[in-house]
Order: sequence, then structure tokens, then C-alpha cells
Amino acid sequence: MKKILITLITMTLLIGCNSKEDKNLKEVSIILDWYPNAVHSFIYTAIEKGYFEDEGIKLNIIYPSSPNDSLTLPAAKKADIGISYLNSVVMARTNENIPIKSFGAILQRSVNTVISLKEKNIISPKDFEGKIAGSSGGVLSEAYLKSMMVSEKIDPNSLKILDVGFELLTAMITNQVDFTIGNMVNHEVPVIKERGIDINYFLIDNFGVPQAYELILVANDELLIKNSDTYKKVLNAMQKGFEDVKNNPQESLKLLMSKQAVDQFPLSENVERQSLEILLPIMETSQNKFLTQENKIWENNINWLYENGIITKKLPAENFVYQF
Repeated sequence: MKKILITLITMTLLIGCNSKEDKNLKEVSIILDWYPNAVHSFIYTAIEKGYFEDEGIKLNIIYPSSPNDSLTLPAAKKADIGISYLNSVVMARTNENIPIKSFGAILQRSVNTVISLKEKNIISPKDFEGKIAGSSGGVLSEAYLKSMMVSEKIDPNSLKILDVGFELLTAMITNQVDFTIGNMVNHEVPVIKERGIDINYFLIDNFGVPQAYELILVANDELLIKNSDTYKKVLNAMQKGFEDVKNNPQESLKLLMSKQAVDQFPLSENVERQSLEILLPIMETSQNKFLTQENKIWENNINWLYENGIITKKLPAENFVYQF
């Protein structure tokens, strides 16, 4: 009896020593582009299923306190990974020599959307003439609108642009503006529809704006080289998480709802379900696997930024993309 008891105790200790909690995991931090929502489902699923731990990693999620944190903190080595935007990386590296590169694309195309009330009858940039556009400011929105109008042979000077900050929806429904740009098709569109508001909307890259990776994984140049194996393991875990989201989106949605930042950014399950349905086909396509990138997409956007005077010179795509 004593031998059996000792054996059981020994087995328990061995199991405990081999548990995931007791593994010597490498801590890796990732700063999100915003609070948790459907686009981050693959991350939370990978954490929950233990895919990061299987790779020897403990992933720590950080929420940004300002819109630029997901770019500036990784660049300064204050976070290992950030979720940022293609054009932001090109602008930062070209104009300010910020040491940051992308090592994975979450969305294979932009989700930036023009939205207007149905009654405004705005269904393409041809309808922008003489109108007032609401944006959150910045040179990109103005350049997007100009490119869209030029593509439809409409004078860009006939459009007035009003900076409404983050009050895109409010400015639109109170008729301060005729339409807004900078909305996400996977968020603002289902949110507005849930409120019972009739709208028209279209993606900006359907009209003269090059296709771009909407959300990308970024890291400091030196860290990417120094910890290349760790970043590869991060991608492996994320890929596994994404496969689970694809195969069982409802399970991933429930997990996301349990991880939401209720006080800062409460989620609607209906909105996030619609969001996930919109996102899955553009997170991975028949031509491009999840997290992959093509230099051609970067080059097209570099050229567009240069032609619109947003960057001061054109650098090769290799300056912005890290290939393992």
C-alpha cells in the first residue's frame, strides 16, 4: 500500500512538472490595434487552445492607449509585436526612418469603407461632387478621396472635407456631413445596420486606391533578426488559431465574447458574428494564405504614396517586409 501511494505521488509530481503552467515559456508581448474584436479571434483561440505554449511562448496582450502605440512601441522595443497598417509603416520608415518591418498580413485587403445614409444616394465617387465628407483627419483620408474622385473623372476640389475626429457615425446621422470615410466594413457597417439605419457603402479600393493589407504584424528590425525563431513560432501558433476559427467560428466567437474589454469596448455578439463572416474570406483567399504577403502589394502602395506626395522617396518593398 505504501509503495502504491509513493508511486501515485511520484506520478503526480511528474505530471505537475510537465504541465504547461510549469514550462519555461518565453514571454512575448503583442499590442493590439484596438480593443479585442472579431479580427483578433485567431489570437485568443490560439492562446486558449495552447498553441503558443506548444511553441514555448507565453503571449501577453496589451491594449493601446493611443492609435500610434501599436507602431511606435514595437519600433522602440517596448513591445515585441504590434498590429498596425501598411501605409503607416511605409510613411514611418520612409519619412522618419523608424526601424520597423512587417512580418505577416492579417487581412489581404483593406476594409476601409465609405458610408452614407441611404437617402443621400451616394453609391460611388461619382456622387461626391459638391458634397461634404467626414473623416478622422490625416493626409491619407484626403488622398484616398482625391484618388477615388480622379478615378471617376470628378474634380476633387468640388468636395469639402470635414475633420470629425472619431465621431464618424454621429456626424453622418446628424447630417453634419454627407458621407464618411475611414469606417471599417466589418465593424461600422454591422453596427449601423443593428441600429436599423439604412445605408449605402462601398470599399475604397474599388475606386482608384490600391489594394493594401489592412492589418499587419510589425516588429523592430533588430528583434526580428535576433529572435527570428521566436517570431516564426508566433506565426505557427497564429496559423493554427486561424484554422480553428475557420473550422468553428461559433466557438471562437464565444471565446472572444468572454475576453472582451467590457468596460472600455463592449461587444455585440450579433455585430461580431457578422464581422467574422466578413473577415474570414479576406483573411485568407484562394490565392493567398493567412499571414502571407507579396512585395507587389507593398510596391503598389509605395508608388501611390509617392505620387500623392505623402512620402518623400520610393524605397524597395524589402525595406518594409521581413522574410523568414
